Amino acid sequence: MNLPNKLTMFRVALIPVFIIFMMADMIPYHKIWAMIIFIVASLTDTADGYIARKYNLVTNFGKFMDPLADKLLVCSAMICLIDTKQLASWIVIVIIAREFIISGFRLIACDSGVVIAASVWGKLKTICQMVMIIALLWDLPFFGFWVFEQILIWLSLVLTIISLIDYIYKNRSVLSSGK
Repeated sequence: MNLPNKLTMFRVALIPVFIIFMMADMIPYHKIWAMIIFIVASLTDTADGYIARKYNLVTNFGKFMDPLADKLLVCSAMICLIDTKQLASWIVIVIIAREFIISGFRLIACDSGVVIAASVWGKLKTICQMVMIIALLWDLPFFGFWVFEQILIWLSLVLTIISLIDYIYKNRSVLSSGK
């Protein structure tokens, strides 16, 4: 297993650690620790992609696991943020539904031998969601920061919907042609 794939698996391994710290009220500064773990996990996403491309270490395992690890990390964090009342459940449902729809779409395309690359909108969505989660975990008690958090929540939701529409529109031939 090459370094990018090890980083991806490390990110997956950090998810239960993140959840434990996120939900363990008895641990002092548990949300700060959860935020640090989330930031480290998010940085492995940047690092594994960079290393894989720079050193030509792209593998089928990485192509499959890297986006899955991102989805697991982000969705786990958002579900925890429902419990802390920082994210509305309906927003998380919309975001997770988009992930299921795109994953299903990719399976249909893959079955036909078509590889669908991530779009700019999808990448922006992921970055915005990760920044939103970090901001919500930091949770500074200032009104201006609360406004910033709300902007990130709504921007994440809008980018989720735009990226879904863009993805389906650009790849509609996968469904319509019966490939």
